[in-house]
Amino acid sequence: MAPRRCPCGSGLAYGECCGRLHDGSAVAVTAEQLVRSRYSAFAVGDAAYLLATWHPSTRPPSLELDPAVRWTGLDVLATSRGGLLDSEGTVEFRAWHRHGGQTGDQHEVSRFTRVDGVWRYLDGR
Repeated sequence: MAPRRCPCGSGLAYGECCGRLHDGSAVAVTAEQLVRSRYSAFAVGDAAYLLATWHPSTRPPSLELDPAVRWTGLDVLATSRGGLLDSEGTVEFRAWHRHGGQTGDQHEVSRFTRVDGVWRYLDGR
């Protein structure tokens, strides 16, 4: 059986892509990679990873994911900074989902910052 593809759309197997970030064996090296790994965390139901990658100043005390929502695709629309040498960055994306027979999307411009050298999700608009 072939390994399952990563939900982030990279074309790689989950274990070679976002799965490494989810299990802690790797960290996101860019803000875009963090967006992709956070999207994949929604898709696989990993609330702990989402909380762990949230900036401490904006992180909610808990996070309940709706198991009825099926995340179906991610489009990264634009990035600004957020690279290897940056301390801040933004990523604009659209995430597609299905819920109750309806297709929907979430469009967001997310802000990221580094905390002790590690990318963290700050907020989105």
